[in-house]
Amino acid sequence: MARIRLLTSVSGPGFVWVPGEVVDLPGAEAAAWADGVRAVMVRDEQPETPEAAAARPERTRKRAPRRETRTT
Repeated sequence: MARIRLLTSVSGPGFVWVPGEVVDLPGAEAAAWADGVRAVMVRDEQPETPEAAAARPERTRKRAPRRETRTT
């Protein structure tokens, strides 16, 4: 299954899709609909923006103490 976001309204027997609605369709069918006129593909992950990165507090990872192995 793939997700598309509609750019135009679509209706048929028993359904109505409005612009902005996200619809799950089988992969090949979603690719056919996602022509940039009727719909676009929806990515699962949001692209990183500088504003989003600046709003997040910086995290530091605590590391375990280093163990030293000596061989003689």
